[in-house]
Amino acid sequence: MTRLFHLLAATALCALTTVQPPAASAADILPLDKLQQSITKRFANRKPARWGENVPGVSTRLDTSERVVALTLDACGSPKGTGADRSLIEFLVREQIPATLFINYRWISANQELFRQLSGNPLFEIANHGYSHKPASVNGRSAYGIGGTRDIRELVEEIETNSRAIEARSGTRPRLYRSGTAYYDEVAVEIAAALGHQVAGYSVLGDAGATYSASQVTAALLRSRPGDIILCHMNHPASGTGAGIMAAVPELKKRGFRFVRMSDYPLK
Repeated sequence: MTRLFHLLAATALCALTTVQPPAASAADILPLDKLQQSITKRFANRKPARWGENVPGVSTRLDTSERVVALTLDACGSPKGTGADRSLIEFLVREQIPATLFINYRWISANQELFRQLSGNPLFEIANHGYSHKPASVNGRSAYGIGGTRDIRELVEEIETNSRAIEARSGTRPRLYRSGTAYYDEVAVEIAAALGHQVAGYSVLGDAGATYSASQVTAALLRSRPGDIILCHMNHPASGTGAGIMAAVPELKKRGFRFVRMSDYPLK
């Protein structure tokens, strides 16, 4: 077995704060096609007026003044984004740094054994990053050249298919959702809530889609304030993200910060 497997297996024995299950929703009992019909009927007459990262209903911070920050790592699963930064994961496990992992269905499919190990480790919280990594829209709006979900049916499929895949593989239904690109309209955010998900934004752009150098990542993280949610990536091992995080974590700890999972605190 690999060094990473040993680390993950060892820390799986350590219990952290229990993650509360999501509120019950229609998604808990309906087949996907029936769920799509139900949600479409409910929201059919709604027309979105907002589009962006910080529309109403998106949580961007922890609701606390304590010196805590939430490190979130996206695994997007694009054709060039199915890698895994194992050095970063090993570091987090070794240093016992909790993190919330937003994982896309395509990444799960390409990394099934690693996903099993991560989802079995209470250090990490598994969250929903969609089925095809699309912006969350009810009318096909795009962000960064990526087309959003075309309508309510596709949005429900984008969120719910991955949620059910995560639950089938881990035994736990995710309660947090971040869309591909982290762009939303406000109706899509309400639909995510109807599916039992809290939409998760961020307050610290940690690596700009894994394009920052290691020094830029470190500098971004060192600007963190109490209650910040940090957005970085774990699917680009050749980027500067891992090295930048590993350099920033000791300094943040010296400054009195603790790392937590998003669900360990209320969100705002």
